[in-house]
Amino acid sequence: MRKLATICAGAAVALAVAGSAQAFDGFSFEAPGAGAALQTRLKAASLTQAAQDQGTTDIQEIFAAARADYARLIGALYDEGYYGPVISIRVNGREAAEIAALNIPTRLDSVAITVIPGPQFHFSRAEIDPVAAKTVLPEGYRAGQIASSGVIVKAATAAVEGWRDDGHAKARVAAQSLTAQHRDATLDARITLDPGPVLTFGKMQMQGYERMRPERIAAIAGFPAGKRYSPERLDEVRTRLRRTGIFSSVSLTEDEAIGPGNTLDTTLAVVEEKPRRFGFGAELSTTEGLNLSGYWLHRNLLGGGERLRFDAEVTGIGGTNGAADYSLGARLDRPATFTPDTSAYLETLLEKTSGDDYDETSFRLGFGLDHIFNPRLTGSAGVAYGWSKVTDASGQTFFRQIALPLTATWDNRDSATDATRGYYGKLELTPFYGLSDTGSGARLSGDFRAYRALDAEARFVLAGRAQIGGVFGPSLEDTPRDYLFYSGGGGTVRGQPFESLGVNVLNGGTLRSGGARFLGFSGELRSGVTKSIGLVAFADAGYIGLSDYTSGEWHSGAGIGLRYKTGIGPIRLDIAGPVSGSTRDGAQIYLGIGQAF
Repeated sequence: MRKLATICAGAAVALAVAGSAQAFDGFSFEAPGAGAALQTRLKAASLTQAAQDQGTTDIQEIFAAARADYARLIGALYDEGYYGPVISIRVNGREAAEIAALNIPTRLDSVAITVIPGPQFHFSRAEIDPVAAKTVLPEGYRAGQIASSGVIVKAATAAVEGWRDDGHAKARVAAQSLTAQHRDATLDARITLDPGPVLTFGKMQMQGYERMRPERIAAIAGFPAGKRYSPERLDEVRTRLRRTGIFSSVSLTEDEAIGPGNTLDTTLAVVEEKPRRFGFGAELSTTEGLNLSGYWLHRNLLGGGERLRFDAEVTGIGGTNGAADYSLGARLDRPATFTPDTSAYLETLLEKTSGDDYDETSFRLGFGLDHIFNPRLTGSAGVAYGWSKVTDASGQTFFRQIALPLTATWDNRDSATDATRGYYGKLELTPFYGLSDTGSGARLSGDFRAYRALDAEARFVLAGRAQIGGVFGPSLEDTPRDYLFYSGGGGTVRGQPFESLGVNVLNGGTLRSGGARFLGFSGELRSGVTKSIGLVAFADAGYIGLSDYTSGEWHSGAGIGLRYKTGIGPIRLDIAGPVSGSTRDGAQIYLGIGQAF
């Protein structure tokens, strides 16, 4: 870098003396004896080739690029195992390396690059010692393989990281011997490591915080002081701090020196985000109408990472049932309660819904704990009180219950909004005890999704979804209405009207209600037309039953969709129609952000 800076500085002085620059037309790049793949690699490494491709006319830039290309081309050749190359870069017929930086030409007539790679070298010996027990070295680092310089670097890096993973934080390369034998085109590579002592974590110093209290930062971080050193544990500390949303930057730096008793101190530097944030969303369906939502968030309410969020939503604006639904909720989360990976929450929700079958006003108040077991598995447990007033053809009914919601979620998708690989599963079990005339029992629901890319670029993706639900214990009349299941609409069966499939059993079979059993299946074939535009073909099916999974009713729908990818997820437009079932006919249109599932 210092040499290149000198070249650039000298070229700038010469350019100031020379005056105006002129374009050059005579450019050639030849690599006799090199295969097509190697030629492509060399041209990709060349700054002069890049300047030619971009139409650069500045003599200073072109000359600096030519001088820098010696090292860049040698690096590319070494990485492919060519250790005896001949490189010539001639500017106006003169070797660029022989032209003084203060005497660059005022006119460029030609730049000719010639690379003779020579023979490709192979390892005669590839040794590295000592190596930690669980270290996995690159497959290419062994005798007989191509002697790539990149493979040597990867082997040394893997060996050092292997020792670090075993607690040797200051492991390093102590010595290396690389001997090229040009007669037989072989490379003798020997690397010696110094693992250093096993270290334990010492203290964590903190800096950069403003509104956060340092003791709460320490509680959230869960720094493993006194534990055996492990890079994975440092990653866990970073993850805990980042997922709070409080910090825009989190940096952990290990001390250079080893502390007393073979301890290693660490410095944490954070930058806090602005404490407040708000957002909104919209989704449109021809039958469900327009849904509008918004939220206001405070990331650090009391200086201990407490997150306060208010959510408001209006749904069904202009929908077929003629009445909009409203909800207003608030939730307070406190991270690092009992353990660094456990958060406590307090939440409340007030809702008013109007459906074809009933109108409901409800209130819920609850508290509980969320726990992160690992990056893929999370769980929650809580206690909630629910109250609701339901008005239907039979009159008014009041429901009151104490519930114990339990949730487990497994998620290893590569993206939450546009997955191409992985699995997602969410299982919810809610035992509830009814007060007054409300029944007691349990509600179970599950949502399982799988994604598989059919090609390496993930242009074609198969996505599948299965849903299951059930209420066990009380009769249908004694079950809170929002515990029951419907099918139809964007979340279950596209092409069928929203919540169009239920059961007719209450009051001697004259009153329609949600069912106590539910099954749902969805399948999509997603294809990328361009990097931004995609097409989707899909089919959905749903089942609602009274008390089992065999004697209820099915309906289904299918359609096509358009996707436009954005930074926050794809914009989704689906058009679907009914395939089977006795509900109303007609095409349905769905517009939103993110894939349907």
